Amino acid sequence: MSGITTHVLDTSKGLPGRGVIVILEYLTEDGWKELGNSITNRDGRCTDLVPSGHVLESGIYRLYFDTQTYFGADGIKCFYPNVPVTFEVEDPDQHFHVPLLLSPFGYSTYRGS
Repeated sequence: MSGITTHVLDTSKGLPGRGVIVILEYLTEDGWKELGNSITNRDGRCTDLVPSGHVLESGIYRLYFDTQTYFGADGIKCFYPNVPVTFEVEDPDQHFHVPLLLSPFGYSTYRGS
């Protein structure tokens, strides 16, 4: 399993957010660099964001959720076309699970386990 994972829950449907495009980036001296990407599975999870064999480093990371494409597939307009969630990795040996609770007009996130 990847050192960074996510889980999208669509609170407007009461179901996992299936098919959300997620991009994992990290901050370099030159700006944000893509590390990996995935699409949430039928359970709303991405467990393959960090490429196989890549070793996480301490630093600032960002998960970018493409919410406009997700809601647009069902013909739903959303207020937030994307959700960037920025967080710090201090101990790269730990697992970082960053869930997203999502609706067309709001979202929240937290550090999960």
